[in-house]
Amino acid sequence: MRELVVAAVQMRSGVEPEANIESMDALVREAASRGARYVQTPEMTGAVQKNRKGLRAILKTEADDTVLRAAASLARELGIFLHIGSTAIDVGQDMTANRGVVFGPDGSLLARYDKIHMFDVDLDNGESWRESAVYRPGEIARTIDLGVARLGMGICYDIRFPHLFRDLALAGADILTAPAAFTRQTGEAHWHVLQRARAIENGAFVVSAAQGGVHEDGRETYGHSLIVDPWGRVIAEAVGDEPGVIVASLALDDVNAARSKVPNLKNARGYRVESGTQATVQAATGERVA
Repeated sequence: MRELVVAAVQMRSGVEPEANIESMDALVREAASRGARYVQTPEMTGAVQKNRKGLRAILKTEADDTVLRAAASLARELGIFLHIGSTAIDVGQDMTANRGVVFGPDGSLLARYDKIHMFDVDLDNGESWRESAVYRPGEIARTIDLGVARLGMGICYDIRFPHLFRDLALAGADILTAPAAFTRQTGEAHWHVLQRARAIENGAFVVSAAQGGVHEDGRETYGHSLIVDPWGRVIAEAVGDEPGVIVASLALDDVNAARSKVPNLKNARGYRVESGTQATVQAATGERVA
């Protein structure tokens, strides 16, 4: 039986990367001490900073980023796969990447993924977000081989785009991920159902570490980090928005079992979308329309 012990680290990152590195270090060590072989941190592990000038002041290139440097060292020391859900990376031309990175047990960088879908929304509580004004969207979806399982990488808002996760599953992903900094309003409404839906649709595990609570910059995030099985059952959840660690052992054979019971990945067919006019006429008159 294929098994993998995984952990999701819930954080409340502030505006200073060094303080967030200390928090990350302590929580990742706790996860590893509880047997986790794969550990995931949330979106914006390095800093939650909505002020653009403040963010630019702390930005580093990937090669110089202190969060990634610390994560590589920690993965090597603990002998784990360490997935930094995302951190802000300077990519030049006054633009930033919202980048997730996975390090192997030897500390090597195994994969990077830049968030594809930008959170450009106006919420009815007055919150307004324009990620595209700061971040350069990614163009490449990413899977990575963890040995016993294949991982598909997503970030936060990506969870609302089912086709991305379907493509990752079709590319062989047993585990889908959406580390996040969901707003409290959207989290209360949609967080659980979106995570469970992506698991059910794809017959895959979903692991999503989250930011939680009121942050230094005034943002409020939902928390409730989740691990969901391929049948859509929540098998581990962080209660509320406090920092902490959740751990679960994934029975990876459950992926094939779920996909055998409901083989929708195999049963999908191509189609086209047309205007409903002809169909409406046919239904109303009972006449066949060519």
